[in-house]
Amino acid sequence: MKQDTLEGKAKTKNGVKRLCFSIICILLEVIFIITIVTRLNEYAEIINLFTRILSGILVLGLYASNKTSSMKMPWVILILIFPIMGVGLYLLIGLNGGTHKMRERYAEIDSKLLPMLPDSQECLSRIKETIPKAGNIASYIQRNSQYPIYQNTDIVYFDEAVKGLEAQLKDLGKAQKFIFMEYHAIEDAEAWHKIQDVLEERVKAGVKVRVFYDDMGSIGFINTDFVKKMEAIGIHCRVFNPFMPGLNLFLNNRDHRKITFIDGKVGFTGGYNLANEYFNYTHPYGQWKDTGIRLEGDAVQSLTVTFLEMWNAVSDKDANDSDFSKYLFHYDYAAQQTGFVQPYADSPMDNEQVGEEVYISMINKAEKYCWFMTPYLIITDEMTHALCLAAKRGVDVRIITPGIPDKKFIYNITRSFYHGLVKHGVRVYEWTPGFCHAKMSVADDCMATCGTINLDYRSLYHHFENGCFMADCQAVVEIKNDLIRTMGECRDVTDQYQTGRSAYLRLGQLFMRLFAGLL
Repeated sequence: MKQDTLEGKAKTKNGVKRLCFSIICILLEVIFIITIVTRLNEYAEIINLFTRILSGILVLGLYASNKTSSMKMPWVILILIFPIMGVGLYLLIGLNGGTHKMRERYAEIDSKLLPMLPDSQECLSRIKETIPKAGNIASYIQRNSQYPIYQNTDIVYFDEAVKGLEAQLKDLGKAQKFIFMEYHAIEDAEAWHKIQDVLEERVKAGVKVRVFYDDMGSIGFINTDFVKKMEAIGIHCRVFNPFMPGLNLFLNNRDHRKITFIDGKVGFTGGYNLANEYFNYTHPYGQWKDTGIRLEGDAVQSLTVTFLEMWNAVSDKDANDSDFSKYLFHYDYAAQQTGFVQPYADSPMDNEQVGEEVYISMINKAEKYCWFMTPYLIITDEMTHALCLAAKRGVDVRIITPGIPDKKFIYNITRSFYHGLVKHGVRVYEWTPGFCHAKMSVADDCMATCGTINLDYRSLYHHFENGCFMADCQAVVEIKNDLIRTMGECRDVTDQYQTGRSAYLRLGQLFMRLFAGLL
């Protein structure tokens, strides 16, 4: 197999070295800043006074900001206790949302792209009449992210990532005009090679192919010459926010989206990246649980806009599209399904946490049950309150997390949230076969989500994400049934974290919880 070649191993090794080198450089930079300022403080009390004043102003600014308290308090405490280090770290990684110039670029692209999406007032009125609580959430998404709700779209749900990959390969092979792919992580190995073979064949047939990936997400999977290799075979390739040592104000924001769409007719999204472990070709953390959906019909237009936003806004040095209408067009399609579907995107470039608000809205609207599956559970006070209040209302609230972690440090923080939830009636399950990476929710047999948005601070506040809200369709039932099957393979840890020694947070967990929002 290709991933077993010496070249493949060397590329992965180089990627890991590059990541380690970058981390070391950042640490050295932080140490340098702290050392310089500390030395200055030894000789000049005025410098120390200036530092304290700056820290105070920064704390007041944080306190007055619109951020959730879970995001503000760790920085406030860090800056007050360790002003030099705190200010340095905040300037290095705490400034979320990029530079003013970056925000302007995204706003400019969105002002051109989003108005090209179809008007869906009739469809919105229908869902409000059919399922008022789902219609209320759809209205929120449309008002605050400008992504409309659709019908005339068929949805296929994949309870395993490999099923999604197999369907993608078939649809990619049928492409006639263009193929656009955007992923947080691509591994230059077996799964990607299957896709690449099809893409190369389609390029020769005159199909335009674009591939877009996040540098941090792929840094351990591919080498720096991946872009050159793709361009050499006719695949246009761009990298989101290359990870370089330095004072990068955009460092904290990554592209976590997973999108494929073909000819503007068929689209795929979900939790899986294009790396071997997601399809159980390899097993670094036991079995891997991931899910996805296939859309065919009108709703694919929203996935198209989501991709074009990132492709054109990420850099002002690239030659961007001048005519978006080439990729956004209506075509005649008669869907067999009648349900509602609303693909949407979330961006740290604005002040609206669409992903979190959709989850909280589903929790608040649930009357019978609301279930989640997430690889990480690091949530704000607002979401914690919503989950606990729903459980106290009598709603069946359940959360599935991994049984085998991919990051033990993060896993300990995830578990530190259990007690605060289960003591109010939330049930927590850990999937014993391995690592569940799927990001899904379902409520009351009538609405569900599937996409890239974890229940953690990074997804909800820092990353570019995408999801899909579905209502009154078969996919909702299939997601519920899949969660029931998955829970049958889980250990119910609710009682364990409700009473006894495991219910109390150790000092280390308390410290990690405090700074969970900074991870």
